[in-house]
Amino acid sequence: MRYLLRRLGHALFLLAGVSILAFVFTALAPGNYFDEMRLNPQIAPETVEALRAQYGFDKPLPVRYASWLNSVIHGEMGFSFGYNSPVAPLLLVRARNTLLLTITATLLAWAIALPLGVWSAERLGRLPDRLLSWGTAALLVIPDLALALGLLVLAVRSGWFPTGGMASVDFETLSPLSKLRDLGLHMILPVTALVLSSLPLLVRHVRAAVADVLSAPFLLAAVGHGIPRRTLLYRYALPAAANPLISLFGFSIGVLLSGSLLVEAVMSWPGLGPLLLEAILARDLYVVIGSVLVSTLLLIVGNFGMDLLLYWVDPRIRTGAGEK
Repeated sequence: MRYLLRRLGHALFLLAGVSILAFVFTALAPGNYFDEMRLNPQIAPETVEALRAQYGFDKPLPVRYASWLNSVIHGEMGFSFGYNSPVAPLLLVRARNTLLLTITATLLAWAIALPLGVWSAERLGRLPDRLLSWGTAALLVIPDLALALGLLVLAVRSGWFPTGGMASVDFETLSPLSKLRDLGLHMILPVTALVLSSLPLLVRHVRAAVADVLSAPFLLAAVGHGIPRRTLLYRYALPAAANPLISLFGFSIGVLLSGSLLVEAVMSWPGLGPLLLEAILARDLYVVIGSVLVSTLLLIVGNFGMDLLLYWVDPRIRTGAGEK
């Protein structure tokens, strides 16, 4: 319980720090939503000033932050001027779409990286291992933006996959099975971009972790007992290398989450990425802060889950936590 409470305290401290920094940086940025309204000749200056007073923009920054915290407690997270709505309902729908994309890409990337990494570690230093290392190195140097744009151009020219959005125009008229198929087709491009961008790092870490374990004495003894190679790799070597891979799993969620914001904006996936970009361009302050905070919260939840899993599988961590 002390271990969990300590981790939870770190998470709350991080959330508080991110909210303060996001609020300060967005407030210090030049211009705001009402400056754009002043450029509209159809809106009187008195109206703009009245709106500024209504939403508290005429008050000091600490007072505005306290007012925003109060709205967070009440489940609103501020007010979006561009959407004329509380921020929380906007973020809830977009965060669900981002999570769908990120979780799918994470599971698929690990399902590919684990067997590839184990296969490469078994052939360490030989030609297949070198070919795989060259392939992952080539993927590693391609920027995420270039990868997403390349896939988008390929889809446009081939016509094999939908090139934007999350659903077709006639989505509501489709049967449940056809809706699932349509959603899957729209997910292929963004999920492929995320998987290809994260796969080189995952394969290399799995390869390194398993290669370190393969020379362990207990595995050499298992080889002497005639245990089949496949059983040796997946029943003994991979679990023994699990600790760094579990930590990497939590880290990969954060990497894919940050990468998904860019991929979503390029491929018009209705997640947090396009919402954040639109809010920055429109200077919609509370949407920007809310998007940053929700992204941080998702990252914290992913890492907290990995901490719990690591605590469960490694008795050394439980012993160390109990001694502190």
